[in-house]
Amino acid sequence: MFQDFTVSTSPDTGAPRLAALRKAMIAEGVAGFLVPRADAHQGENVASCSERLSWLTGFTGSAGLCVALAEIAGVFVDGRYGLQVRKQVDPDSFTPLSSLDVKVSDWLIEALPEGGVIAYDPWLHAFDEIDKLGTALEPHGIILRKSGNLIDRIWEDQPAPPKGPIVPHPLEFAGESSQSKRQRLGATLADKDLAAHVLTLTDSIAWLLNIRGSDIARTPVALCFAVLYANGHVDLFVDPDKCDAELKAHLGEDITLNSEATLVTALGTLKDQIGVDKNSAPVAVSDLLQDPVWNTDPCILPKACKNAAEIDGTRTAHIRDGAAMAEFLCWLETAAPSGNLTEIDVVKHLETFRRTTNALKDISFDTISGSGPNGAIVHYRVDENSNRTIESGEVLLVDSGGQYVDGTTDITRTVAVGEVRSDVKRANTLVLKGMIAISRARWPEGLFGRDLDGFARMALWQAGMDYDHGTGHGVGAYLGVHEGPQGIARRSMCPLEVGMIVSNEPGHYKEGEYGIRIENLLVITPPDIPEGGDRMMLGFETLTFVPIDRKLILADILTAEERNWLNAYHAEVFEKVNGLVSNATLLWLKKACAPV
Repeated sequence: MFQDFTVSTSPDTGAPRLAALRKAMIAEGVAGFLVPRADAHQGENVASCSERLSWLTGFTGSAGLCVALAEIAGVFVDGRYGLQVRKQVDPDSFTPLSSLDVKVSDWLIEALPEGGVIAYDPWLHAFDEIDKLGTALEPHGIILRKSGNLIDRIWEDQPAPPKGPIVPHPLEFAGESSQSKRQRLGATLADKDLAAHVLTLTDSIAWLLNIRGSDIARTPVALCFAVLYANGHVDLFVDPDKCDAELKAHLGEDITLNSEATLVTALGTLKDQIGVDKNSAPVAVSDLLQDPVWNTDPCILPKACKNAAEIDGTRTAHIRDGAAMAEFLCWLETAAPSGNLTEIDVVKHLETFRRTTNALKDISFDTISGSGPNGAIVHYRVDENSNRTIESGEVLLVDSGGQYVDGTTDITRTVAVGEVRSDVKRANTLVLKGMIAISRARWPEGLFGRDLDGFARMALWQAGMDYDHGTGHGVGAYLGVHEGPQGIARRSMCPLEVGMIVSNEPGHYKEGEYGIRIENLLVITPPDIPEGGDRMMLGFETLTFVPIDRKLILADILTAEERNWLNAYHAEVFEKVNGLVSNATLLWLKKACAPV
């Protein structure tokens, strides 16, 4: 199994570890210390050696920040993790806070009315984050100060950094050679009078060099840094033990391998104008440069706009994954009402079905299998303690995905176990209406993700409902399942462009009772003029082909257009997947894809 269910943290460890941190703060002569869920690369997932936030607090979510002071410690999380953080941390030691409702700066100003010094590790925070926080705090006598990492000083059994091998990513799936990418992006640097750009995001480096790694679970990247020069040459800073002869041959003469230990010295010797991304590069990197110029990571947008080979590969991966999901859902329909099935059983069986494709490299994130009240925990991860038996009359939310060499998948389906209440069906249908609205959307070029977000919420808003997460995130091509800069959310300020892959996943959650989410992946299609129109419009192509549970749909509150979309979608699901499933699943699929 890729996924395990051991309980990795406990609220009981919070108090002694926080006490040890406070002793280190006293020794450092500071009033507080920032503990982010981050490493030096600012990726979503981190290696076990960088799980400092979970080690200290017990909170295991993929985003968060602890601000530890002498008398209080706040744990800031976004809307996905409000329920989870309250379950995982010791409430006598840590105060859970919503980052949507409470600013870190405001909280610190109130907590330290006399001012003070807050230490932070400059390798774990981006320049822009620290600059904005420091600007807000300084007038109140609160100063941010760089220091060594205080958690590392007290974490006695901290794991060693990973040494996973790096492998070439085949050109047939990359769609463009590394040389072509490097020359193309190098030219953009030259146009800006930049001699080079420092790359710190591991997925940017993986995409640019057509390599994949195994340092981070669920995301096929290697921990490394790079400098891209305007002439297309690259200095790659990486542990040499990760690089074999095949990889060196793949990289070629224009990419120079350097030990990661030489990065600090190398950055200090760079001259002329050097670009660095203040939104993602750690403070320590920009500090080392003699003449840093703020410039967006040049790989970000080209990586997000998938080429034809990446889109074709992603289509193939989704059809393969859709067949595995159909086998799983067919099995689940029979197994779930038995009363003997647990959330962990669901995760194990789903991974087994994906493994039978003989193409699965990893899961793209830990599967969310939340039944009844656990479904209301947006990013719930089942473990040995939380595992519960699935009961008849509940809904089960399963959010999962696979990493395949030709594409990354991410799909959520909410299924009825036995007969469920009509109010649950109504909520599910309202979520479905929002999901269909995004799927059918057309819009002029230049609009941002925030401009589409309301489409998914309108039916819920009219019913007095909503959800506290974005509607969609970007997805990589055999890279991160969460990828920027594209998204569909209130805060998404990136123009939506052709070739971007985004998720479409509205939801509704009732604490203590149920969670509902329906998710497909979409790719943005080239602009054309809709029939009868006179202006060019972008649109979406659906990539995910898995039935949506008809038992949870109240067809009478769907419009004719929505019913037509749903029926056409299910017809296409059957057409694409029917030849890849077993006979038993084929019978199930016919019923699951029948018109409403």
